[in-house]
Amino acid sequence: MSNIRITKQFTFETGHALYGYDGKCKNVHGHSYKLSVTVIGKPITDTSNVKFGMVIDFGDLKKIVKEEIVDIFDHATVFNQNTPHLELASELKNRGHHVILVDYQPTSENMVIDFADKIKNRLPQNIQLHSLKLQETETSFAEWYQSDNQQS
Repeated sequence: MSNIRITKQFTFETGHALYGYDGKCKNVHGHSYKLSVTVIGKPITDTSNVKFGMVIDFGDLKKIVKEEIVDIFDHATVFNQNTPHLELASELKNRGHHVILVDYQPTSENMVIDFADKIKNRLPQNIQLHSLKLQETETSFAEWYQSDNQQS
């Protein structure tokens, strides 16, 4: 049976600031992110299985990504926990805002690495994460591929 890749796309709104950056992105701002999640596996061949012919049910993939990424990051503001933005984060939290503190600079590149780790940990054993594409603007995105991250 052939390996098949399937992709599901997600959207969410997230704010962030890049501490120490020398451009406009040092300021708190937001993006309408688009996340494309591609997994790879063999379609189920057991005719008695209700998911016969599927690599993974799109609904099951949606549940994983919503729980690990979308529901957490949507309408949140992300700051690197190792910067002076902690004061701002604390003030926003005190005013009822949803703030996420991460241990990395919240660039698209680092966010897509974080997302890959979170999604991989939730996939069934027979399904592999193939790639992620995190689009920050209409013309800018970061991509993560499992094949680029194979450990020797």
